[in-house]
Amino acid sequence: MSNRSIGLSASLHRYLLDVSLREPSLMQRLREETAQHPESDMQIAPEQGQFMQLLVRLMGAQKTLEVGTFTGYSALAVALTLPDDGQLVACDVSEDYTRIARRYWAEAGVDHKIDLRIAPAVETLGHAGTFDFAFIDADKTSYDAYYERALQLVRSGGLIVLDNMLRHGRVVDPAPDDASTQAIVRLNDKLHDDERIHLSLIPVADGLSLALKK
Repeated sequence: MSNRSIGLSASLHRYLLDVSLREPSLMQRLREETAQHPESDMQIAPEQGQFMQLLVRLMGAQKTLEVGTFTGYSALAVALTLPDDGQLVACDVSEDYTRIARRYWAEAGVDHKIDLRIAPAVETLGHAGTFDFAFIDADKTSYDAYYERALQLVRSGGLIVLDNMLRHGRVVDPAPDDASTQAIVRLNDKLHDDERIHLSLIPVADGLSLALKK
């Protein structure tokens, strides 16, 4: 029994994956290809993708949003979980990264569910109150703007998931010297006091904030 969250050693993390991860071979291949990419540290963890799939299933989500797609692993995880007539609006600014994503989406047979928009997310997103689920994993200095836009777009009872909210532990530095961490610290403080949502920050991967819109 424990009254606090535990840290995961390498061996304990390996055990967690061994006894819980059910990663399809296609997702594993995408993750392994992305690991060779120069920006591979932008890839989400496989247990995080599986956790997001569980959240989408629990909600019975039909219409979902992603801000920051990279090579498409998180989008693939969500799209595989959506019903055949479900939709994921995926926003990114890189044709290069998402070219990889498109290959795997097509191979998985879920490309018809994914509406990829190559443009700044705050400029391309549409109808308020129509999304069930939103995942934010893009440039950290714009997180507050993405959060505010997502809060408009999700319905009451909709869920916003924000990645990298612990910044590899740098959020507890007395004076973080990078703008991205500073932005996340400010947003964490804001979320703590935001009466528009129910909140939980959980230590999955690099920290996921779950914001359920009231």
